[in-house]
Amino acid sequence: MRILSALDAVLQAQRGHLFPWVPVFFGLGIGLYFIAPAEPDLRQYGIVLLGCGLLIWPARRGDGFGLLAAALILVGLGFSYMGGRAHQIGAPVLTFRYYGAVEGQVVAVDRSASDAVRITLRHVRLDDVSPARTPARVRVSLMQGTAPAPGDWVMTTAHLSPPQGPAEPGGFDFRRHAWFLQLGAVGYTRVPVLRTQRPEALPIATLRTQVSEWVRIAMPDRTGGVGAALITGDRAHVPRAVTDALRASNLAHLLAISGLHMGLFAGVIFASLRRAFALSPIIALRWPIKKIAAFFALVASFGYLLLSGANIATERAFLMVAVMLVAVVLDRRAISVRAVALAAILVLLRRPESLLSAGFQMSFSATLALVVVFRGVQPLFAAGRGGSWTTLWRWCAGLVLSSLVAGLATAPFGAAHFNMVSHYGLIANLAAVPFMGAVVVPGAVLAICLAPIGASGVGFWIMSQGIGWILTVAETVARWPGARGYVVAPDDWILPVLISGALLVLLWQGRLRWLGVVPVCIALLAWPQSQRPQVLIAADGGLIGVMTQDGRALSRARGKSFVAGIWLENDGDGVDQERAFARGQGESSARVQTLEWQGRRFIHVIGNTGLAQLKATCLREEVIVLTVAADRPDGGCDWLTPAQLRASGSIAYFDGGKMIAAHQRSPRLWSPHRTK
Repeated sequence: MRILSALDAVLQAQRGHLFPWVPVFFGLGIGLYFIAPAEPDLRQYGIVLLGCGLLIWPARRGDGFGLLAAALILVGLGFSYMGGRAHQIGAPVLTFRYYGAVEGQVVAVDRSASDAVRITLRHVRLDDVSPARTPARVRVSLMQGTAPAPGDWVMTTAHLSPPQGPAEPGGFDFRRHAWFLQLGAVGYTRVPVLRTQRPEALPIATLRTQVSEWVRIAMPDRTGGVGAALITGDRAHVPRAVTDALRASNLAHLLAISGLHMGLFAGVIFASLRRAFALSPIIALRWPIKKIAAFFALVASFGYLLLSGANIATERAFLMVAVMLVAVVLDRRAISVRAVALAAILVLLRRPESLLSAGFQMSFSATLALVVVFRGVQPLFAAGRGGSWTTLWRWCAGLVLSSLVAGLATAPFGAAHFNMVSHYGLIANLAAVPFMGAVVVPGAVLAICLAPIGASGVGFWIMSQGIGWILTVAETVARWPGARGYVVAPDDWILPVLISGALLVLLWQGRLRWLGVVPVCIALLAWPQSQRPQVLIAADGGLIGVMTQDGRALSRARGKSFVAGIWLENDGDGVDQERAFARGQGESSARVQTLEWQGRRFIHVIGNTGLAQLKATCLREEVIVLTVAADRPDGGCDWLTPAQLRASGSIAYFDGGKMIAAHQRSPRLWSPHRTK
């Protein structure tokens, strides 16, 4: 009883500060759905919802036990809500490799990681594939020709395949990502894309295309592509070199329309309108100009959301800004932990799967950390006596502190998702971010406002100067020695433990909050010791990687570069594929490569030529991986053909000989076993 009384006292002390924990426990339920060992069935959902119903009565008591019951209800609701969303959004997924005619309507044009232009089609038609089995959406990379515009009905001949599983067991699962995009097939075409009929009106998409072209024409070549990306979200014209420089300098977040851009845009509109209304005594004295400015800023932000394509990151940013502007209209505190929590709830209700995305985690971690830290140091920045030098000091200190806090808050998530750390990111952000807020965004707003009278060139010139400076900073920092560092992928438990500790520090009230430092330190200390697979085999048999004293050795110097890049990044290894191949002492022209690990030989047989050269005797200690189908010879070796690997997925061997396959777990909605 004493324990319960102590627990009740501790929880009751948090009264008035419990709302921010609502999205935490709701998100915990969403996370439990994704880590479930098998797809839950109706009976399990029924049990969870029944349990939630039974907990309603104790949750109404309001004591410590009631608060725990309410937390469990939120977890159960999050779990069930995510399951319902996964079933509701489901669409057909291609279950075989397809080559033939592909028809559909273009709904998006973007670029792949390899810088190839690609189009996303809806209303898809495939030869000899029934409508019931035809994917709702298909993404096709273009090898030649110009990209059509959104709204065009097109036809081409393409190679399509189902979305691929993780490059290694436990890695990022593109199939799961594609499931929630209703993307049922991906592929490429080597022939031009033909327009089959008149474009169907897609007003917003058409407007985005026209505005993007308008911006690129009005600005110099160096800055036009970035300008279009900032206004319309169209990154198809941003050179690969620019993207790499921004990533190396930790400025890539400036390219994506996220909370920073939406907040700056809304802030410029809000401040400009409020000052304009204040110039008229009649308006300022008779009308609530602050609320009016907030309302128009909200309307303008919604227009920016539509113009930028309303992707997941921009939608999340709009919801965060909308909560703050509505708070101003309702005479509530605009920037608070409660406002951040409400925005998180709205985002999770709209797209619960975004919980797993780097954008969601980085956006809310940075926002929450900034709100909590600046609430604590607010007395130091409070307006008081002092001249211009004091004001300048406060501004500089606030800029440094905000960049430092946001960088520290987002660094673990960036390292976990991208396996990269920018060593000079703080310097680059201090030099570039102020120009985004003081030059680029006001220039863009001015260009839009002056467009009706044909004077938008003034705004675009201002905008171009700011973008040019940002690119100069990115390119300069990226060239500095050691600008980019690589981090090993963390074990599965590390990020959840780190997040739990950080939330305790940021949301809990009182001295007990500092207990959260313990799990944060444990996670950070254990991260570098994360266990990596000693041997990796690609899901199609196209690549083998074996860990050596110098790092992972690969079986090919070229080809399968996407998979090779992911393996090396997850190892925290910054070398390229050719250098990783050289570690295996292989011959670049050989079609049979042999790598050894713990007394076992992993033999990679590439193509029919390699099969003809194979001289292995299928011994027990051999694992023979082929890229073509072939009958298994007599002997005790592991004989892995493409068909077997498609069934098992990528394979990993760990210390001690433990072997794990990507498809080893029970199937989920998005796995190939469930989509047949």
